[in-house]
Amino acid sequence: MKRAFFENWALFLGMILLMVANGLLVTLLTIRGASLGFSEFTISLMQAAYPLGALIGTAVAPRMVEKVGHIRAFSALASLVSIAAILHLLTSDPFSWSGMRFLAGFCYPGLYVITESWLQAKAENHNRAQILSIYFMIWMAGPAIGTAMVALPDPSGNLLFGVVSILISLSIVPLLLSGNRAPDYEVPDRMSVAKLYRVSPMAVVGNLVSAMAVAAWFITLPLYALSLGMSAAQASGVLVVAMVVGALVQYPVGWISDKTDRRLVLLGLGLVGAGACVWMLLAPSQSSLVIGFGLLAGASLPMYAVCTAHANDQLKPSQIVPASGTMLFLLNLGQFIGTLLGPNTVSIADGNGFLWVLAALCLLVVAVAILRRGQEDAPEETGSLQAIAVLGASQSGVLQAESWLEEDESDADTDLSGKSSA
Repeated sequence: MKRAFFENWALFLGMILLMVANGLLVTLLTIRGASLGFSEFTISLMQAAYPLGALIGTAVAPRMVEKVGHIRAFSALASLVSIAAILHLLTSDPFSWSGMRFLAGFCYPGLYVITESWLQAKAENHNRAQILSIYFMIWMAGPAIGTAMVALPDPSGNLLFGVVSILISLSIVPLLLSGNRAPDYEVPDRMSVAKLYRVSPMAVVGNLVSAMAVAAWFITLPLYALSLGMSAAQASGVLVVAMVVGALVQYPVGWISDKTDRRLVLLGLGLVGAGACVWMLLAPSQSSLVIGFGLLAGASLPMYAVCTAHANDQLKPSQIVPASGTMLFLLNLGQFIGTLLGPNTVSIADGNGFLWVLAALCLLVVAVAILRRGQEDAPEETGSLQAIAVLGASQSGVLQAESWLEEDESDADTDLSGKSSA
């Protein structure tokens, strides 16, 4: 792993700068919006503009990369996101902030596709798994670091927005200085939601609902903590704890799901998440808030990866890449709905509506898992599970490279068997 890191340090550095900047900006906007007097509904609309932009960006950005190339596309998209961060300093109205969130949501998928496809082009068979493991560690660590930075002293109120812009601008430098030639890129095919649902209803419903739950608590938790009288530093601290716990449980949950029916794992995760919400409702305190949201994050964050792996278990190798685009669409759609839903439930039911909604979403995953287990047996063989971060999933670039690798190995095996029989 050490060798894999040093051979690809420039790309890893660019990616972690992007992820830190994104995590910082998401939390900063919620807290700063509350201090400016934005209502919960206004904050939800503003934050929902990001996944709305991503819904369009996931379709447009890959074609942009294919048309103008990696370096031009990356530079243009990163410059636009950097400008968007700075414009938050120049205005304080929700309309312009929503526009900038939409722009950021549109640009970030392209930045991820470019980085991932370039990274895959540099990977070889003997170090591919190591490179991917470092990549997903960055996906998990980056947003946590960015969220923790919200607690830094900012007397003028402008420093942290400037830090976001600087981090995004710096992310361009490692890619531009990389000595490797940009790889070729082709836009992957898509699979309709209806077709994927026929293959795996659990994956479609589970991906959508889990994305709603994760987006709801990720966007709303700082706002909820502020409503309980916590400071901005304390609110961001609770969110950091939740994200760290969610990152730590990814591997053990994935290992368990590789050994048994993944729907049983989803059932257990849903019960843990709902139980954590009920516990926080029955025993409200700052300590229960930290522990409870840690449990909720540990239960809800791995759901998307388990659902995706469950779908891949039932897909042909040629269907994995098209399906990944559909699952990414479901992720962004779920985040859009969850971002609208979460902040608007903080003031419902004497401040407890937020936790009741999260519990209901977790129980919905439980219900679907129980229903699907009664209707269909688990696949006899399961594939490997890939972890995701709170702000996104493994993009089609990663799965595309792995699918090509599997096809190459299959072709090589066919050639060898053909020669042997000859």
